[in-house]
Amino acid sequence: MSDDNPHSSRGSAGKSWLDRIASIFNAEPQDISDLQDIISEAQARSLIDSDTKSMLQGVLEVSNMRARDIMVPRSQMATIDIDDTVADMLPILMENNHSRYPVVNEDKDHIEGILLVKDLLQFALDPNVTDWHLRDLLRPAVIIPESKRVDALLKEFRQKRYHMAIVVDEYGGVSGLVTIEDILEQIVGEIEDEHDDEEENDIKKMASRVFQVSALTPLDEFNETFNTTFDEEDADTIGGIVLHAFGHMPARGESIELQGLTFKVSKANSRRLVQLQVIRAKEPVEPEES
Repeated sequence: MSDDNPHSSRGSAGKSWLDRIASIFNAEPQDISDLQDIISEAQARSLIDSDTKSMLQGVLEVSNMRARDIMVPRSQMATIDIDDTVADMLPILMENNHSRYPVVNEDKDHIEGILLVKDLLQFALDPNVTDWHLRDLLRPAVIIPESKRVDALLKEFRQKRYHMAIVVDEYGGVSGLVTIEDILEQIVGEIEDEHDDEEENDIKKMASRVFQVSALTPLDEFNETFNTTFDEEDADTIGGIVLHAFGHMPARGESIELQGLTFKVSKANSRRLVQLQVIRAKEPVEPEES
């Protein structure tokens, strides 16, 4: 019988699983809080594992998010200028390793379109093709408001088969960008690909007083670099210290001051901090002796 209907065993197993889930509660959930309780109860009864629980919770959290909550802020956008030559683009492409880039005209408020690296390579690496301009390779840029619901945006990404959207504020100025990967990371956690450098420095100097710091930077390394005295018994990483100081899971853009440093969350998902911007305070200027 099972050989004649190979789906029957899977169907009964699926029904059994659903029956077990349904047995957790007697009444239908009335709100998101009820659903979260059901998910937690399902894990407690070993019906789902912790990873499944995290993903289900991520889905629920995404339903309440707006584009502004997960976007890459304007200051961190890697862009290419419409007049750049291939030689101008190469350092940007090699440093960021993205598959697509916004192309701007003079500044980030003037987006000309989206450049896919694969489109560029078809022309840039062909010695027989010399008469081409970057503008000819651009895909249309998708513009969305900061208030765009993330779940609706994910649906558009899937239906219209694009992977990046430019986020604008109420005045039409560019606030940042969102990719489909940004949304998925809110659900499944950090996604690392073959371009992510495991040996990349945890602490990267961006300006005289500004540093980009991985939240997983070991606390002893951070203390040594910034001459701080955070207690290694409180946490193993600087992300743990910052999370404890906030007292809640901070959203991107939130900041806090600790031991003379300003910590600003530059990347986070629903479960952990990913990247921090650390800003040293300005050193006081000593008055000149008369």
